[in-house]
Amino acid sequence: MWCWMNGEFKRAEELRISPFDHGFLYGAGFFETFRTYSGKVLLFEEHMERLHAALAEYRIAMPYTDEVILAAVHALDEKAGRADGYFRLNVSAGVHDIGLAPSVYAEPNVILFRKELAPVVRGAEKKAVWLETPRNQPESAVRHKSHNFLNNVRGRLELPSLKDMEGLFVTYEGFVAEGVTSNVFWSKDGELFTPSIDAGILPGTTRAFIMDLAKSMGLVVHEGLYDKWHVEQADEVFVTNAVQELVPLSAIEGVSLPGASGVYYQNLHELYRRAIDDMEEGDE
Repeated sequence: MWCWMNGEFKRAEELRISPFDHGFLYGAGFFETFRTYSGKVLLFEEHMERLHAALAEYRIAMPYTDEVILAAVHALDEKAGRADGYFRLNVSAGVHDIGLAPSVYAEPNVILFRKELAPVVRGAEKKAVWLETPRNQPESAVRHKSHNFLNNVRGRLELPSLKDMEGLFVTYEGFVAEGVTSNVFWSKDGELFTPSIDAGILPGTTRAFIMDLAKSMGLVVHEGLYDKWHVEQADEVFVTNAVQELVPLSAIEGVSLPGASGVYYQNLHELYRRAIDDMEEGDE
């Protein structure tokens, strides 16, 4: 597997970071995950804006422009025979002594990982369960996609597989939050609902895009604090992320749902697919 680290292309087995990197010692680092479509990244600017916001809050420099990162994405796809790939862009704080002495991280490690995309079948359904692990509170006013991912790891360990199952977090207060690697939406009586940022969720780039698509359809979109009952009484439920797009749920625990036959899921995923087609046909 080819990767890109600090401006150089390297094989995965050649990658090296110091154990004194504060991303390893203290979780001081952030990442974004996305995929390519015919070599292009949907919502690339939005991913980078979210990453820059997190880096700025924690005073971690980003020595490369968005254009350099995007060129590296294209080059890695080229090295893979122009096949589309799954990407993780990782910015780790960099090497410092043990202790929290630095007031700024000026020399981070920047790694762009690329791996083969798992086959994604649009319309493939998942079943969901409520996780026993509660969603933790974010370290900041808004949750960042940080190296501190243990809450997600703990939730994932409750599931036999992420391929066929989704685990849904609930906060300590009992409010529905998000999936292990996804944001959650549901429809009820012709309106769309999703947990608000106040539930401590990651402000997903795909989440925001889906809300815009829904509004373009004339749908009323509600963001708020909801308990499990609201989701279990929904007409249909789906989850979203940048790699899997929209994934319909066929059940939550013992509650049956329409899954891929859900009308709002179908209409929104069709608009999402059109956005991909428009991007592929247009200029970068």
